[in-house]
Amino acid sequence: MVSDRRMAETRPSLLPSSVGSPVTRMKLLLIEDDLQAAEYLLKSLREIGYSVDHSPDGRDGLEKATQRHYDVIIADRQLPHLDGLTIITSLRERNDRTPVLILSALGTVDDRVHGLKAGGDDYLTKPFAFAELLARIEALSRRGTALAESSRLKVADLELDLLARKVTRAGQNIDLTTKEFQLLEFLMRRPGQVVTRTMLLEGVWNLHFDPQTNITDVHMSRLRNAVDKGFSRPLIHTVRGAGYVLKE
Repeated sequence: MVSDRRMAETRPSLLPSSVGSPVTRMKLLLIEDDLQAAEYLLKSLREIGYSVDHSPDGRDGLEKATQRHYDVIIADRQLPHLDGLTIITSLRERNDRTPVLILSALGTVDDRVHGLKAGGDDYLTKPFAFAELLARIEALSRRGTALAESSRLKVADLELDLLARKVTRAGQNIDLTTKEFQLLEFLMRRPGQVVTRTMLLEGVWNLHFDPQTNITDVHMSRLRNAVDKGFSRPLIHTVRGAGYVLKE
């Protein structure tokens, strides 16, 4: 449970600098079954300027999270009906990248690692100071904004939407396999930069050794055919003896 004493000591000093700040445009979802703790957090966060919805159990929390847009989700780990990690896994399977802060009384290193591996963005152990909770929320909201800004990649007339998993060129849809999509994303994040086969093996296949196959060449050939065929200007170029480059 949240430490009321620690929060009470912190909250008054935060209010003057927080009220009227950009935080007033942020929308949060708090999924917490401890109603006393939830009431305190709702009151404190709303006083500062956040817009906050509350769910008392995991099933309702997942429903709200999938039906509405939130800048940050704060989820207790142990919840009725659906636990916090199941909520996060469900969101990530839907390709929902909303930042999630996990709250839990389970505070061992293994607990935190398990929460982060499940797709959580941060992990805060109970009891906690309100100042720390607020700092974590603000950090995650900045991260979420940066993610939204970088979710669309564009080089010339080629566009890649990471959230919709969609690729278009000059407005035409391009169908790619999962691996081809990952290859293209890797290239589009490095426009004009020569990408070696070793970089592709490590960055796309997670191989830290050369398997002595032409796996990168085969997939790159297929990707080039999908991206450049039918267009007058090729975007994917082979750099002899080095690798590949994506450029106009």
